[in-house]
Amino acid sequence: MTKKRSLDTICIQGGWEPKNGEPRQLPICQSTTFKYTSSEQMGRLFDLEENGYFYTRLANPTNDAVAAKICELEGGAGAMLTSSGQAANFYAVMNLCQAGDHVVSSAAIYGGTANLFTVTIPKMGVECTLVSPDATKEELAAAFRPNTKVLFAETIANPALTVLDIEKFARAAHDHGVPLIVDNTFATPINCRPFEWGADIVTHSTTKYMDGHAMTIGGCIVDSGNFDWEAHHDKFKGLTEPDESYHGVIYTQKFGKLAYITKATSQLMRDLGSIQSPQNAFLINAGLETLHLRVPRHCENACKVASFLKSREDVAWVSYPGLEGDKYYQLAKKYMPTGTCGVISFGLRSGREGAARFMDRLRLCSIETHVADSRTAVLHPASHTHRQLTNEQLTEAGVDPSMIRLSVGIEAADDIIEDIRQALEHTAD
Repeated sequence: MTKKRSLDTICIQGGWEPKNGEPRQLPICQSTTFKYTSSEQMGRLFDLEENGYFYTRLANPTNDAVAAKICELEGGAGAMLTSSGQAANFYAVMNLCQAGDHVVSSAAIYGGTANLFTVTIPKMGVECTLVSPDATKEELAAAFRPNTKVLFAETIANPALTVLDIEKFARAAHDHGVPLIVDNTFATPINCRPFEWGADIVTHSTTKYMDGHAMTIGGCIVDSGNFDWEAHHDKFKGLTEPDESYHGVIYTQKFGKLAYITKATSQLMRDLGSIQSPQNAFLINAGLETLHLRVPRHCENACKVASFLKSREDVAWVSYPGLEGDKYYQLAKKYMPTGTCGVISFGLRSGREGAARFMDRLRLCSIETHVADSRTAVLHPASHTHRQLTNEQLTEAGVDPSMIRLSVGIEAADDIIEDIRQALEHTAD
């Protein structure tokens, strides 16, 4: 048996394996279409009878290579790139749902995803029930209905920084015959591989650590290939019964472990078109080549900054799962023993108004919507990413109105701490 490659090697060598005389670096196939000499062969491609490229909205060699690298990093069976992380979460859920269905989701998720689940997909006839990530087995079970198709959560919630008990959520999902979809953006496969703990499908906003340079927006869906769709035939008819838009193909019978990803690509991407551009995929691949080097530095710096903040009397509280004593420290040690992420949440004793003054005084750390790239950035979620939520919804999502989200970069930790120190001192003036 061939030994599995280390994550370090996959980051650099995965996805693209050039043959003799081919480019060493992943080439950008910046073309909408692909030429064939046989009409019959083109027809076979459209019938899903043959693999190949004919239109970039459905498949592109550059995109496929990057998807393959992320798939190998996660230990999955198949993967698909999307135009954004938001598109990845939408496709991942709606690949299994239709009007009349129901979704259960952790309440501690990114504000945009919460809005997608509680505002947008209900307009499509899909209801969503939010549950606490700390819910008991009984509380989780009570959220499910006969028409529930998916359980969704984030490994490390953005920005609440709750750590998901993946095994508990996976058991709850499987007890009710549905897959667990986990957004693994903050942890990345360098620190956590959800499939090893029972998750079935993983999503990513590749915009974050995978890109790492704030250059491109993108997303990815990875399927483990482990969920038995046929065992729940009547619940997942989109996969287990004929798709008349493809001449009656039955995805589970024809594609086996690739059924879910094949349907997502050939049906949802065909009809909705949130494809990632090959240029963006190329740039994300460049970021992936250093992911295994950057993520440990993010975590190292974040631990130092979190410890500094914890020592300050003007800081009311600090939330960082990599910090000993944090509520989620033990769960983080279980699922992410090598580190969590570079994002810290904290609040000032001066409250919401003090947060604004503090942020305006920063010089090295910049106020940005973005998070999880090489530069340190800061955000006030209640005023920015989560501003659509009510105070009650903010609390339910684990977002204190005074919360400051600090995305610690890979600059010198001492310089980051000095900038925070001077801003805190000016805030008190």
